[in-house]
Amino acid sequence: MSTQSMSFNLRVWRQDGPQAPGRLVDYKVVDISPEMSFLEMLDELNVQLIRRGERPVEFDSDCREGICGMCGLVITGVAHGPLPATTTCTLRMRHFQDGQTIEVEPFRAAAFPIVRDLVVDRSALDRIIQAGGFVSQNAGSAPDGNAVPVPKDDAENAMDAAACIGCGACVAACPNASAFLFTSAKVSQLAYLPQGRPEARRRVAGMVRQMDLEGFGNCTNHGECEAVCPKEVSIQHIARMRKEYWKAILG
Repeated sequence: MSTQSMSFNLRVWRQDGPQAPGRLVDYKVVDISPEMSFLEMLDELNVQLIRRGERPVEFDSDCREGICGMCGLVITGVAHGPLPATTTCTLRMRHFQDGQTIEVEPFRAAAFPIVRDLVVDRSALDRIIQAGGFVSQNAGSAPDGNAVPVPKDDAENAMDAAACIGCGACVAACPNASAFLFTSAKVSQLAYLPQGRPEARRRVAGMVRQMDLEGFGNCTNHGECEAVCPKEVSIQHIARMRKEYWKAILG
């Protein structure tokens, strides 16, 4: 693989604050290694800006290992960029063409207000999780791992749902800014397991209610959420959440 350095023409969203007007600003970055991650490339841009006495571009990041979900950006019109099942922090610059123009924007949703530049407030997702409440646990030592039998399909579906990292890409990609995939993943990861049954009705009712209060849109089955999910969480969980919700309100 070639190690020749690359250059890119960036169009980056700059916005001083939640109420300030925003705009796309053009930058050129050079001497970029093909093995750099997208965030490392933005780090290099910020080094250049600081050297020129300009304000660096603000963006979220934490683990930079595709685990925490903090790094979400819209890159060339796609949440997390053009590579499927990949977070922004694990996207490598070799996946772009040398000299390419790349637009970088924050996740767009009414429930994700912009804080500054590429940073958005995604605490609405935290409040949805909090609305789900607790899971009952008896006091004492942990039960043996095989003491509570779980069918293989249910265990796999629960693990698929639990893979959600809460990045919000599903919301950013959905034309309705719906949080159904995120919320359904958090519901399903417990709904498939016997440990999640005692509070099942209260959990799903509270989470769906909070989702609506936060201003997220409805799901109209576009499937864009599944297409951009870096952990490939399936939209089958939305069907499971709907089933759990109707059981909760009719039961």
